[in-house]
Amino acid sequence: MRLRHAVVAEFLGSALLLATVVGSGIMGERLAGGNVGIALLANTLATGAGLVALIATFINISGAHFNPIVTLAEVCLGKLRWKHAGAYVVAQGLGAIAGVVAAHGMFDLPLIEVSGHVRTGPSQWWSEVVASFGLLTVILNVAKRRLEFVPVAVGGYITAAYWFTASTSFANPTVTIARSLTDTFAGIRPVDAPGFILSQLVGGALAVVMFLWFERLHSLPRSATDAVVEQGTK
Repeated sequence: MRLRHAVVAEFLGSALLLATVVGSGIMGERLAGGNVGIALLANTLATGAGLVALIATFINISGAHFNPIVTLAEVCLGKLRWKHAGAYVVAQGLGAIAGVVAAHGMFDLPLIEVSGHVRTGPSQWWSEVVASFGLLTVILNVAKRRLEFVPVAVGGYITAAYWFTASTSFANPTVTIARSLTDTFAGIRPVDAPGFILSQLVGGALAVVMFLWFERLHSLPRSATDAVVEQGTK
């Protein structure tokens, strides 16, 4: 029963997240009068605020992953079983697609479109590595010490990453796949999606490795930790 609740929460959270990302992109572009900066600002603020609200809503039901990278990290850290992770990822994927359909329906667009927005190249891929590494680093470390602060931390990080990465920080494989199904402001060509997804997985893996390294240091006896820190400052 608890798994069923968690899966439904992952579906709903992912759906509402994509409805926010895509819907705010459409609204921003329509109201910006051709000013891409204003459209991106509207898209950013809505997404960041939406993440805060959605994570706060579902964090005590499913952990509010909404992202296969977060789910896989939980598996690697022994906090989630593989069979449960599969259910999470399926729910996230279906929810993300449902969110795109919902957004299109609200703006009188075809429910599913193939995106023509070009997002490819080394700078874009590297941006996704950085964005995903940062996102997982924030989530894992904040959740370890101040779980109640995770919604604000994640929303704040994504709001910033929209602007400091060339890719506008997708940092989520299911978001990437779903955004290939909208030919609107938030879209990405299906042919460009694999490069983003691979980069996101690399960034997430690096974040898990770094988190485990930090945890290993913290698990040492206090005297040993002081010696390591002292040695590192020499």
